[in-house]
Amino acid sequence: MSLYAMQKFLFELNREPEVQRRYKHDREALLETYDFDEEEYRAVYEGDIGKLYVLGCNGQLLMHFAPLLGMPWAEYIQAMRDGVRNHGPVRAGVYAMTTAMDEKVAGV
Repeated sequence: MSLYAMQKFLFELNREPEVQRRYKHDREALLETYDFDEEEYRAVYEGDIGKLYVLGCNGQLLMHFAPLLGMPWAEYIQAMRDGVRNHGPVRAGVYAMTTAMDEKVAGV
């Protein structure tokens, strides 16, 4: 897995108009320049916020990717929740889940 490659891509996409243009108009060629495995490639290609979150992408980076996809704030938050529900706990990165889905944390 290449969490670094996904987050580097999102960082560049969020900041560079040319990367944004290529994502919209020449997505396959753009994504081939990054070191994604097949699962990561599909998630980025499809703009699957929930899957990217589960793969470990930082929410701050995803938060800026969502509007590029035309996704309002509430849908972005729901996409992350749905990602965990559909694909399991966050696997890597700062949001990696260390408890089971049904465990309470800090009494919550």
